Amino acid sequence: MNNVASINKRSLESMINDFHKQDIKFDINKLREACSEVLKIKGFDTSLGIPHFAAISLNQIPGDPSSIKGNKVRGVYWTKPDSSGKEVSRDVSIDESKYTEFVNDFKHTYFKEVYDQLSKKYKLGRVRLLLKEPRSTLSWHRDPEPRLHIPIYTNPGAIMVIDKTAHHMPADGSVWVTNNIKYHNAFNGGEENRVHLVACVLDYKFN
Repeated sequence: MNNVASINKRSLESMINDFHKQDIKFDINKLREACSEVLKIKGFDTSLGIPHFAAISLNQIPGDPSSIKGNKVRGVYWTKPDSSGKEVSRDVSIDESKYTEFVNDFKHTYFKEVYDQLSKKYKLGRVRLLLKEPRSTLSWHRDPEPRLHIPIYTNPGAIMVIDKTAHHMPADGSVWVTNNIKYHNAFNGGEENRVHLVACVLDYKFN
């Protein structure tokens, strides 16, 4: 096997290992309609302390609306912020298993049906709509658990990078689970917003 073929094979194996397309699919038109309905009720919270990033929580700790405010919308992650390479933690730890109540204001939307179907298949933590604004990136970081993604709005320049593998997830109703336990980031190199439904998955294992 020549060097190029060997590199391509390793890249494919890495993508298969860290980006798992699931055997479930949703109606992209209904997802976009639901997104519009949610945004009419509650706009994206851009006061979370991360530039060009915003979120709307779709579930919460039962009876506790404070569980989806401020730092609790973000949650703990680890990053290497400077040339020293030393890892540091950011934000607050979250008990994802307590997030079992769908937010009442959004129960009339298609997202409730999506949530119910996903809950039958996965043990979910927080479920959020995440906005990545145009021409922006997240930090290089790792999370406590894998994440489930359903792209709702995207563009060819919206890419997720896990370790050294870059992959674009299309907005066609497909569901992906990504290995966020590894160092990764997401960037939006396009000129339109990237919006994904993102869920913390507590019972998913990568090889």
